[in-house]
Amino acid sequence: MKFLRMMLAAALCAAALTGCGGSGTGGSAYTTGDVDKIAQAGAFSEELESVDGDTAFALYGLADAGLDRAQLTDCAVLRSAGATCEEAAVLILDSEDAAQTAMTALDGYLQKQIDTNKDYRPEEIPKLESAWTSARENTVLLVVAENMNAAMDAVKN
Repeated sequence: MKFLRMMLAAALCAAALTGCGGSGTGGSAYTTGDVDKIAQAGAFSEELESVDGDTAFALYGLADAGLDRAQLTDCAVLRSAGATCEEAAVLILDSEDAAQTAMTALDGYLQKQIDTNKDYRPEEIPKLESAWTSARENTVLLVVAENMNAAMDAVKN
């Protein structure tokens, strides 16, 4: 009887953990609408411009990371026209593995942005160093913002 109770307790714990997101990425997948929520929340110091999927694929170096363009199934990207390094992106990929590969590519992208802007726009470096990147299921989020708290509050689940 004691063994049966322990097995039932273990099964309940496993079920509870599975319902909480499983892979430790937290919450449900990001959506392209999250980018608009972040912008509307006042996270940015300027109005950002939209970027299409082909541009985003090249910009973030996804091919260099080993992804095919077809693996980026959808995205929403807003970027500064040049005055700042602010941006927000949700990339929707065809698998969780592709999302993890995209996360690696975004790490490289951010480092290149830091290296490029150290002399050009040094005031932007703190934003880049505190960039928010996160993967949930088959989606990836990138935010570089003036008001990161507003961005995070906008996409809370």
